[in-house]
Amino acid sequence: MQWHSASEFFAMGGYAGYVWGSVGACALAVGIESWLLRRRHRRLVEALRRRSGTTPGTPASDHASDHASDRRETTA
Repeated sequence: MQWHSASEFFAMGGYAGYVWGSVGACALAVGIESWLLRRRHRRLVEALRRRSGTTPGTPASDHASDHASDRRETTA
C-alpha cells in the first residue's frame, strides 16, 4: 500500500478506528504487563531480602558466611 500523505496513512483506508484502536490496546497491554512484572520482581526481591536478613546495601556473601558458621557450631 502506498500513501500520498500522512493523513491518508493515519486514516488507514477508512479503518483507522480499528487499526489504531488495536495498536493502542496492544501498547496498553504491553505497558501494563511490564509494570506488573517490575512490581512483582521488586516485591520478590524485598521478600527474599527480608527472609535472608540482608539489607539493600549489604552484599549477600557477608551474611552467607555468618550462616555457615552458625551451622558448624550447631552440628559440632
